[in-house]
Amino acid sequence: MMHRKVLIDWFSTSKGQVLKQQEAAFLTRSITVSCKQVVVQIGALGWENEFIDCSLYEQFYVMDDEQLPWPESKLLQGATDALPFKSESVDMIILPHLLDFDRNKHQVLREVERILKPEGKLIILGFNPWNIYINLQYIRRREKGALWHPNLVSRTRLEDWLSLLNFEVELAAGFDFDAMRTSAGHAERRKKQIITIAYAIKATKRCYHLIPLTPVNEYQAGVAMAKLIDLPVR
Repeated sequence: MMHRKVLIDWFSTSKGQVLKQQEAAFLTRSITVSCKQVVVQIGALGWENEFIDCSLYEQFYVMDDEQLPWPESKLLQGATDALPFKSESVDMIILPHLLDFDRNKHQVLREVERILKPEGKLIILGFNPWNIYINLQYIRRREKGALWHPNLVSRTRLEDWLSLLNFEVELAAGFDFDAMRTSAGHAERRKKQIITIAYAIKATKRCYHLIPLTPVNEYQAGVAMAKLIDLPVR
């Protein structure tokens, strides 16, 4: 695996700056919850101020054990496979390239589902595992003894995982290195292109309640007695 610090350093490069602008535009558009609601970002970026007003969102928290977020945001520390939040207590969760580096991806998603409120929002940013540039960057920067291929998840596979947890994907986008196309609209039209560098998903946690059906008593045929009507006799 690559260390997450590699990602933070890469965002300061010229190509990283282009991707950062596109992802920030997508996040700005996708954060639609109220300023009073609880928003949790798992994995610090350091440029949270480019997509959220930390002074306006009083309950915006960033959880990270190693990297520092934007100074005005509230920093928490904890394990990704056992998030330090009560069940169904968070309104929105942001995972910015967290699953690209975490070894226990399924457990992270289960924890996200646990702490997210019904109809809560989930935003995920990830790298495209089929992109040649991303794979070359991994080989160049991988740690000693690590696998020769990155442990990335494709957007379609991630959507399958989310559907098993009763998440409904409502928005998907793809990003590339074209600095002229940084709007969210362009990103949504590029979501299916295999050449995209990274992708984004916005999903909603659905809660389906089963309505128990009472057993129907077996129908027994019988004779229905009609009320006799007295007819007047002339």
